[in-house]
Amino acid sequence: MAFARNLTLSALTGIPPVQPGEDLVGHILHALEGERLADGDALVLAQKIVSKVENRYVDLRTVEPSPRARELAHQVDKDPRLVEVILSESSAVVRAQAGVLIVAHRLGLVLANAGIDHSNVEQDGKSERVLLWPQDPDASAARIRQEILTRTGVSVAVVINDSVGRPFRNGAVGVAIGAAGINSLLDLRGTPDLFGRRLEVTEVAHADELASAASILMGQAAEGLPVVLARGFLAIDSARPASVLTREPSRDLFR
Repeated sequence: MAFARNLTLSALTGIPPVQPGEDLVGHILHALEGERLADGDALVLAQKIVSKVENRYVDLRTVEPSPRARELAHQVDKDPRLVEVILSESSAVVRAQAGVLIVAHRLGLVLANAGIDHSNVEQDGKSERVLLWPQDPDASAARIRQEILTRTGVSVAVVINDSVGRPFRNGAVGVAIGAAGINSLLDLRGTPDLFGRRLEVTEVAHADELASAASILMGQAAEGLPVVLARGFLAIDSARPASVLTREPSRDLFR
């Protein structure tokens, strides 16, 4: 198995705020400013730009909170309408206390507020819009990858990332919530280490590592750099989507 020896990351500039239904791939190709994509390149896209194009908005004015949402909202001191939307995107509530609502997202990831956010979400008139994750981030990544291949003839990997907090660690890091054209989880079990000892449990969250590296350039506030081009991140023989990164509940030792 070959591994990268050099990796360059470049944030694309000039991508405007997007609206539902816009040509996201067109914006990306225009932002490359004549730089040609090459087979094996990877593009990391911020979740928000994908969600906005896919119109994953919910206006809280249209939401009627359930009794459960009202009860949880009182417990965590949040808008009950927001809590209702969080519950609609979740399979379970993991922790709830003042200011914090940790849930298992319907896709399997455990995170605060099901990834639903107000930040960097434009409001239209008196709207109170929040933005959800894409309905199927792996499928979104696959569509974007295929559209790039169709338009350019170049095979690239596509990763959709978002910033997520971690148990036992302060601060958020970028993780892959969707991926295509990349082996998101490298299984190194059975391969030798430097001294010939066979690895027994080692798996590497390859897509998460790339997502986290790209997040350094994207930033977390008003940077406005939602797409990062990664070069040197070698193509992997067998692509596996980001969904393989989610640990099965039966193997979860922390809940």
